[in-house]
Amino acid sequence: MQKIKSLMARQGLKSPQESMADLSPVENLRIPSKEELREVREQPIDPQAEQEMIDSIEELYYSNDSFDMVQHELEKLPPELNLQELEEYRDKLKKQQASVSKKVADLILEKQPAYVKELERVTSLQTNLQLAAVICTNARRQLSVSKEEFTEASLGLLANQRRRQLLTGLLKSLRTIKTLQRTDVRLSEMLEEEDYPGAIQLCLECQKAASTFKHYSCISELNSKLQDTLEQIEEQLDVALSKTCKNFDVSHYTKVQLAYTLLGKTQTAMDQLHMHFTQAIHNTVFQVVLGYVELCAGNADTKFQKMQYKDLCTHITMDSYIPCLTDLCKALWEVMVSYHRTMQWHEEHDKQDTSHTPGDAAESDESVVDRSYVKKKLEHGLTRIWQDVQLKVKAYILGTDMSNFKYDDFIVVLDVISRLMQVGEEFCSSKSEVLQESIKRQSVNYFKNYHRARLEELRMFLENETWELCPVKSNFNISQLHEFKFMGQCRSPSVSPSRQAVSSSSPAQDELSLFQQFLQEGNPFELPTEKEEETEDVLASNGYESDELEKNVYQDYDSDSDVPEELKQDYVDEQTGDAPLKSASRETIRSKKRSDYNLNKANAPILTNTTLNVIRLVGKYMQMMSILKPIAFDVIHCVSQLFDYYLYAVYTFFGRNDMYESSGLGLISSRLRTTLNRIQENLIDMEALGETSGVHGAAEDRKEKVPSPHLSQMVVLTNSGTLYGLAQRVVATESLVFLAEQFESLQFHLDTMMPAAKKPFLQQFYSQTVSTASELRKPIYWIVAAKAIDYEQMLLLMAGVKWDIREIMSQHNVYVDVLLKEFEQFNKRLEDVSRHVRIPLPVSNVLWEHCIRLANRTLVEGYANVKKCSNEGRALMQLDFQQFLMKLEKLTDLRPIPDKEFVETYIKAYYLTENDMEQFIKNHREYSMKQLANLVNVCLGSHINKKARQKLLAAIDDIDRPKR
Repeated sequence: MQKIKSLMARQGLKSPQESMADLSPVENLRIPSKEELREVREQPIDPQAEQEMIDSIEELYYSNDSFDMVQHELEKLPPELNLQELEEYRDKLKKQQASVSKKVADLILEKQPAYVKELERVTSLQTNLQLAAVICTNARRQLSVSKEEFTEASLGLLANQRRRQLLTGLLKSLRTIKTLQRTDVRLSEMLEEEDYPGAIQLCLECQKAASTFKHYSCISELNSKLQDTLEQIEEQLDVALSKTCKNFDVSHYTKVQLAYTLLGKTQTAMDQLHMHFTQAIHNTVFQVVLGYVELCAGNADTKFQKMQYKDLCTHITMDSYIPCLTDLCKALWEVMVSYHRTMQWHEEHDKQDTSHTPGDAAESDESVVDRSYVKKKLEHGLTRIWQDVQLKVKAYILGTDMSNFKYDDFIVVLDVISRLMQVGEEFCSSKSEVLQESIKRQSVNYFKNYHRARLEELRMFLENETWELCPVKSNFNISQLHEFKFMGQCRSPSVSPSRQAVSSSSPAQDELSLFQQFLQEGNPFELPTEKEEETEDVLASNGYESDELEKNVYQDYDSDSDVPEELKQDYVDEQTGDAPLKSASRETIRSKKRSDYNLNKANAPILTNTTLNVIRLVGKYMQMMSILKPIAFDVIHCVSQLFDYYLYAVYTFFGRNDMYESSGLGLISSRLRTTLNRIQENLIDMEALGETSGVHGAAEDRKEKVPSPHLSQMVVLTNSGTLYGLAQRVVATESLVFLAEQFESLQFHLDTMMPAAKKPFLQQFYSQTVSTASELRKPIYWIVAAKAIDYEQMLLLMAGVKWDIREIMSQHNVYVDVLLKEFEQFNKRLEDVSRHVRIPLPVSNVLWEHCIRLANRTLVEGYANVKKCSNEGRALMQLDFQQFLMKLEKLTDLRPIPDKEFVETYIKAYYLTENDMEQFIKNHREYSMKQLANLVNVCLGSHINKKARQKLLAAIDDIDRPKR
């Protein structure tokens, strides 16, 4: 029973008495005593009344809330107490209490059997629990025995095995940690071996491993150390990347790019690469220029290293300018070719990646973005790098005044810059505006000074020129001169001379660009260490091709004197004995006679040392033009001034003579006159000669002009024995013609280099100046022809002839023989001159034309002086003129005879009637007023009366009036 109670207590159960004791004051109803219960039972039972009594109890008594019943009832009492009412109310409460007590007693009695039954079950349960306690005690005793005999040993083995596994894992971790601790040594070795991909791969693996063992306290320090190592690797990788800017190595660059790929910094690498290229350009040019500046400065204390690059360039001396420029371009070429090879590497690498991973979409997304970025960056970098190169070279070019450079040195500078511009065009298709502008500024400045000096030099040459023949070979051509070698090597004016030399030596490389030729080795700016001396085999020995040729020439002249006059005719028909007017072999036979005035059978060019100097200058100018097209117009303008000055000098030396220019024969054409006036106005400094007074032009304009040259005192033009300096006149005039021919041959080449907007200037120069060179022959040789023959003597002889004869004469007059003798003497003197200077056919033709024209005009003038003349006298005039023509044709092969009709027409005009004479006067303006008036006066009395004479003289006066 005690066990059951204890069990009930453990479960929180209570006995009915205890339960009743725990009731709240409301619920703690007084249990009726036995007497009360008995009274209750004994009272009559009226269930309905009893129920009504219970129902009449207030609800408050049924609530679970505890309250003070006594206080409640007292508060319900009225203010005024009534004893009867109080007793009645008390009885009511008692009845209610009795009803409740009876109800409770009934319920207890009703539940009594269930209570007994439940109590029995509790007792049974207590017995079972005691039995279970015995069983448990036995089980525990038996389990304790089993634990001692089996479980502790087996579980100990399992625990040891588990501990062993944990220790094994720990040992492995410790070994890994030990390896991680020693990784820095291996990383250093790999960095020394420049195995950047391997080093980064190892470092990343170590970082991954370190993150696995981060729960160890020693790993946190190792992890930070690996991060420092990785940053160190990146720094060394950046240094390795910078090395590729000067000396690109495929394997080295491949390692660097692979390393950046492992780091996932491909785009960063490209940004760094461009920064390194920019830095490499700056450092390279600075070190090159600094080296030369310090070398030239010697032990000077100037701190050149702290100078800016632009200021440093101003300290380069003239002697070191070209070597420094060459080394500068070589160094910049190395940078650019490294960039070019970098682009090639990426192009090839992209092709390989595209072909190897065509279907890997995940990989391609990221790689395509990287490749696209790298490609755009490299393409944009081309222009940026070339711009940096241009700016550095521009600063170098403008840092030195080149106006005092030697021509060859300046050409080398232009050549190097031209090659650099070609590199820029191949590098990024750039027109190199920065370089062109800077070199143009220097070139214009240099060329103005150079051209001014050359013009002064040309004036000195002309004033000291004796106009002796410069002996050159018969096959002489300007292409044989060193200055024109660049034209023969390459006709393209856009290629620099040195490159032409390269292309001419290896034609197979013409189609290759500079980057293709010098991609792996070599440098396009390498100058030959030993420049081969250019030899010009243009001069002949003593003016002849050989001594034997000279001997043969004189033998030809000696043997010709023994040939009969008949055999000297052009061609004689064996049946008629006459020389036909036209013959198939006439030209061939003429060429043999023409050679009478050609000392050199090979017809070597006629030129002087000054001519050769001008040609060389033209070659130098054109060479400068071919290298630097932007100043092509300035150079061509200066070239035209060289020709203008030479032409003007030849004219002023040998062709200016007012007396003969006013002869009315049109010796100087309007075009030639315009050209001479233009040259005098634009090029000749007349103030220097004192020919003008006052200041007419600004000082700047005078700088562009040159004083007119003076003929050397050693040149004598008044000696009749030398035909008034005919040899010098021929050399001067024909050298000018030869110079014009060379200009004609250069016209196409000059036209290709001339800017399109300026081509009309070149065309005008050729049409109005170069083409007029041969026209100078007329005024220059006219002076010789006018003095070589004594025309005054002929007029005196003609004045003594009687023309009013009455019979037809069969013998010509003496003046004809005298005139022909003069021509024979002139012919002999021409031969004498030709022994020293070859007289070309056009020259001999002009001389003969002038002499014959002057003789014919002298004849007309002589006939016009006749006071009286008969028909027989006119016939005698015709006989004299025909005799003159017949003999003259044997002396010269010039056909037709100049002014032949001029004489014949004048003689025949004597026979014209009045009306025909009037028409003759109006149509023939070539005769002077005196000649026409004399013709009318002589005809008076024969077939013209006085009235007609007055009419005709009036017509002559009308013609002459506009001229007054």
